[in-house]
Amino acid sequence: MKKLMMAAATAATCLTGPAVAAPLCDDLGFAGLLAACNRGDDIPITLASGQPLHETGSVNLQSGAYYTLEITADGSAELAVTGSDFFRAIWMNEIVINQIEIRPMAVDSLEFDKAGVATISFIAIKPGSHTLRIPGSTGETQQVTFNIQ
Repeated sequence: MKKLMMAAATAATCLTGPAVAAPLCDDLGFAGLLAACNRGDDIPITLASGQPLHETGSVNLQSGAYYTLEITADGSAELAVTGSDFFRAIWMNEIVINQIEIRPMAVDSLEFDKAGVATISFIAIKPGSHTLRIPGSTGETQQVTFNIQ
């Protein structure tokens, strides 16, 4: 009976093991997931008073692929983007501000007091829908949803 229970547990583990997302390319080479062939499209976000964050409001990402999120503030207001659920669903390679590379462990939000650009390079990890938004806003155009598949 004990052998039967162990066999059933082993079979259940094999059948319900973690799902593995295929990278965008077959041969990742020395760079691994950061390889050029594993890079998705750049994602532009604009912080401007009264303007939508992103042209479509949602972005589809592939788990295991490398992306660059470019956040541009026009300086029309002091604005931020927040999204702890999104930042927990990705592995951040770096945040670049004024040619300064930051290698963060965690981020909750980015705030712009004046015009500028912050670039976040990351690998999408956790499947699901995750949102970046302007804090305190309720409008749908003041947020962007990332659907990691």
